[in-house]
Amino acid sequence: MTCLNRKDLGLLALRAAVGGVLVAHGSQKLFGWFGGGGLEGTAQAMEHMGFEPGRQSAIAAGLGETGGGALLLAGLATPAAGAIVAGTMAGAISVHAPGGFFATAGGFEYPAVLGTCGLALGVAGAGRYSLDHLVGHRFDGAGLGVLAFVASALGAAAVVTRRQDVVRRREARAADEEAGIGGLS
Repeated sequence: MTCLNRKDLGLLALRAAVGGVLVAHGSQKLFGWFGGGGLEGTAQAMEHMGFEPGRQSAIAAGLGETGGGALLLAGLATPAAGAIVAGTMAGAISVHAPGGFFATAGGFEYPAVLGTCGLALGVAGAGRYSLDHLVGHRFDGAGLGVLAFVASALGAAAVVTRRQDVVRRREARAADEEAGIGGLS
């Protein structure tokens, strides 16, 4: 008889909590479940936050949260799932960073915790109580993990940089309009 392993139970609990939260949060974006805006509402919000085009950004964020969360929950392709979650949360952190750290002031605390948990699970692996273990670790090799984290970091950097450029252009345009020189360009 096999004894239950505390580390593996801990990884299962963490995967269930983080994965479940992400699936629910992403479902708000994609389907409008749990009081979410669905694709149309999320697309408008994404445009407002500087993610252009809004609809594609809403789909990417929703799939990153829902898909990455579901993979973490199942413990399947865990390095890729962790990379997806960490990269998706990097975009959310860029939105909340001006509010400081704490979520009560609109800060980045919440997406930072989710992204860090995704990163940690991607590095640590899903543990014994996972689909990765059940399928003989075919989808969670070290090479896949490195590739997934590099791709996620590059993608997140590109998305965040593009968003920052959009926000800067909007701020400059608003300043020009306030100064009365908006129509001169």
